[in-house]
Amino acid sequence: MPQITRVGRVIVPVMDQDEAIAFYTEKLGFSLAADTPYGEGDRWVEVAPPGGGAAIALVTPRGETQPGRMTGIALSSPDPRADHAELQANGVDVDAELMGGDGTVPLLFFFRDHDGNHLMIVEGQ
Repeated sequence: MPQITRVGRVIVPVMDQDEAIAFYTEKLGFSLAADTPYGEGDRWVEVAPPGGGAAIALVTPRGETQPGRMTGIALSSPDPRADHAELQANGVDVDAELMGGDGTVPLLFFFRDHDGNHLMIVEGQ
């Protein structure tokens, strides 16, 4: 069997890595975990949430990996209501309404980064 121990990072395509770094660090409070040149003018960029866990690799588009897609990324938060209000106040494209929170589905909402990539914030630790 493979010796996989955890999800290390997920890939999110972005048109401009510097704009993406600004969005994820300034709007979401992530830290810049890596910004390394490689190849012929390419960069490997990763941002990470303050509580740890998998990083998000912000990559330039290649082939079918294009911005503006559902990423499948669910970010955990102890207070999605407060996050929704804060992101909305900071000009982030968030869903108008929160979903769930009824005891069967945790409270959650979707938002979009500056490239239209969809991410979710869901209640949890």
